[in-house]
Amino acid sequence: MARITASDLRDRVRLEMREEVDDGWGGTAPGDWAAQFERNACILLSKGGETVIAARLQSVQPALIIVRYDAQTAAITAAWRLIETRSCTVYNIRTSADMERRGRFITMLCESGVAT
Repeated sequence: MARITASDLRDRVRLEMREEVDDGWGGTAPGDWAAQFERNACILLSKGGETVIAARLQSVQPALIIVRYDAQTAAITAAWRLIETRSCTVYNIRTSADMERRGRFITMLCESGVAT
């Protein structure tokens, strides 16, 4: 992967997390998606490889999405989802980590075209 800089963060994304609602029986159930925050991002669509081509045949598009590291983005988990604001493409987050381990960027492995 090429080195990412702040000038590469040309896309805008909204990160959402499911709300917990009272299920009426003393517990909680998953509710609607609630926007947490927006960030500039770099969206790198996966281009080749057998698994990527197989995913595309099922209308699934894998992507790496990179945002700046901060206290909010460090809290992102696979239970969240991401929406690219210009196209309204919804991405499920599969993993989220500081891949460089330098506290500069959070890299998320995501997929669009899958059920949320």
